[in-house]
Amino acid sequence: MCCPGCQAVATAIVAGGLDSYYRYRTEPAQQADVADILRAEYLLYDRNDLQQSFIRDLPDGNKEVRLLIEGITCSACIWLLEHHLSSIAGVKHVTVNLSQHTATITYHPESTKVSDLMLAVLSVGYKAHPWRQDKQEALLEKENKQFIRRLAVAGIGTMQVMMYAIALYTGADEHYRTLIRWVSALLATPVVFYSAQPFFQAAWRDLRNKRPGMDVPVSIAIGGAYIASLWATLQGNGEIYFDSVSMFTFFLLSGRYLEMRARYKTSHSSRSLQSLLPESCLKINAEGETERTVPADLQPGDHIRVMPGDSIPADGRVISGTSPVNESALTGEHMPVSRTIGDHVTAGTLNTENALDIEVTRTGQNTRLAAISRLLEQAQSDKPAIARIADRVAGWFVGAVLLTAVGVYYYWFQHEPEHALWIVLSVLVATCPCALSLATPTALTTVTGYLQSKGFLISKGHVLEGLPQITHVIFDKTGTLTKGELSIQQVQVLDTSRTEAELLALAAGLEAHSEHPIASAFPESSIAFTDVRNVTGQGLEGQLDGQVWRIGKPDFAVPEQTPALPDSNHTWLLLSCDNMSLAWFALDDTLRPEATAVVQQLIDRGLRVELLSGDNQGVADRIGQQAGITVCTGQATPDDKLERVRALQSEGARVMMVGDGVNDIPVLAAANISVAMNTASDLARTHADALLLSGDLRQLPEGFEKAVQTRRNIRQNMGWALGYNLLVLPLAASGWLAPWMAAIGMSASSLIVVGNALRLAKVRSSEGEHQHG
Repeated sequence: MCCPGCQAVATAIVAGGLDSYYRYRTEPAQQADVADILRAEYLLYDRNDLQQSFIRDLPDGNKEVRLLIEGITCSACIWLLEHHLSSIAGVKHVTVNLSQHTATITYHPESTKVSDLMLAVLSVGYKAHPWRQDKQEALLEKENKQFIRRLAVAGIGTMQVMMYAIALYTGADEHYRTLIRWVSALLATPVVFYSAQPFFQAAWRDLRNKRPGMDVPVSIAIGGAYIASLWATLQGNGEIYFDSVSMFTFFLLSGRYLEMRARYKTSHSSRSLQSLLPESCLKINAEGETERTVPADLQPGDHIRVMPGDSIPADGRVISGTSPVNESALTGEHMPVSRTIGDHVTAGTLNTENALDIEVTRTGQNTRLAAISRLLEQAQSDKPAIARIADRVAGWFVGAVLLTAVGVYYYWFQHEPEHALWIVLSVLVATCPCALSLATPTALTTVTGYLQSKGFLISKGHVLEGLPQITHVIFDKTGTLTKGELSIQQVQVLDTSRTEAELLALAAGLEAHSEHPIASAFPESSIAFTDVRNVTGQGLEGQLDGQVWRIGKPDFAVPEQTPALPDSNHTWLLLSCDNMSLAWFALDDTLRPEATAVVQQLIDRGLRVELLSGDNQGVADRIGQQAGITVCTGQATPDDKLERVRALQSEGARVMMVGDGVNDIPVLAAANISVAMNTASDLARTHADALLLSGDLRQLPEGFEKAVQTRRNIRQNMGWALGYNLLVLPLAASGWLAPWMAAIGMSASSLIVVGNALRLAKVRSSEGEHQHG
């Protein structure tokens, strides 16, 4: 603690059971010594029971914390926070989202604590809060109201100062001029010290951290003009620029406010996902009665009842009832899906007709809804190469603007000193690189949100940039081109001492340990195998009564004497015990109805499409022929798939891999862009660059089309931003632009960029435009 008093207070709070205050409070503490108060509060968040809502454990032993950051305004803030937090021992990865005002930090709990991270944020001039949906909405609403208040003060001040400025410009009598000057100074003061305060705060933070951002030239322009005007007023002679200062502040705030609202709109997708959760739910107690509780209090194993019209509060498995569930908010598929006993349901989906009793399996940050929200936010935060280049260019541009301003001031001071100040103000204002910094992230965020609403979730920043460069698309078969709803068509008993039902139960007992879609074809079994091992791309091996049992490919099940397949028209699995063949199981799957059309659309775009399957060559050829794919490879192991992708890449190809199984993870990681299906294993979804939430392959051509449109949009935005700055600089430097005109131009330039990016959410895919168009 910062002092014994704070320690005593904190101890009393915890001992009195009042620490829940820190979990549910909605307003920050009143300022006494803000830094000390925040330090004391941050230390409490090292407690495990206070971390459940905003920290989750990762499989590799690290933790991921999600913080709300108060005070970030631009890309310079993001750079500063990411670089400062990344320098802390134990921090593995940091992403800061400007639209969401959030920081997602992966760290090792033995090397650093969450309080260290929050204090690190505080040390560079920002405030950190544990992430909560209501807290985030409150912070964004606070930012909105604060912007409106500052805008109102600037607007009223500008109107009044301009009224007096007109009197000065039209030749007011001398004995009124001094009064007008002092009244103008009085009216401009709240505009500068209140409305323009965010610019000065951001500029000071940038300078203190030795990274000048776009607010530095803006602050120099406002502060310089105000001080010079105040000095002229005190002296009783010289030019005053209170009207320009006020008008510039008003126009700049107007542009920033509209940008903020645009960012709010583009980031609405991930926030709206969290809002799908109900505020309360019905928990079934030990006596079978229901009691009202909040989703945050649910634990895995709890039983809940979801009434018709209610949202499901947690991931779970239906234990009673049958009802259609609307999953459109997550998958983009608007037709409700029937869910009955044994089916899995997802938090945030809507029960439409009948009551369902559900056993909770995942809650809070571990639900699929939370995972999708994190992936969407990651996509909005993750910067592709073009965005990083734009940030660097904007940074260089600020330095160039400051040097240019010095040169312009020196020139005019030598020739017409009475004009030097307002001309250099125009240069500083007109060339502020706001539009340049907005050109790329606004377009990327808009398209990411649009595609997510259609069921195509992008989780890595390079996807939209890389899609137009793809030359080959490789599909897995089971669960990707096919529905993945396999069924056992035939059982051939080889060991006549056992019945078909007994062999089926044994096979099902082994398959119960697999996440592959094949496992869904087998019924539930009470036979419990031990030491079960999943051999990627081959099958499963387990122990029962001291014997080694295997199911999978023939050369895996019986490696010493591999039997021939009964035929090549089905997917065949062989069950064996101690290298003795016991039974064949013939499985079959059906092609997705949209697969053929999607493959043709991809071919029409100039892409080469292949099928790589672990199934036998006959099945691969049959499915490939149905889908319209001519290059089909069967009996492909994970190593074979990986080798094929690397071979294509060595020839200069850029490959997209679409798959869904655990055995697809190596090739998903190696592909230039990887897409996992909605039925994919957790590991496959983690390694994939994008996820088809709806399982609808038609979103792939849509993704390619939107990527092309995004690339074109970014080029338009960058071209406009650079062109505007290059055009306006000589006009401002030569004295053709007044400061207020420069402010309008700069704000309009930023709004044009934002408006152009927002068009991406409305543009319909144009048919026939190929990826190289």
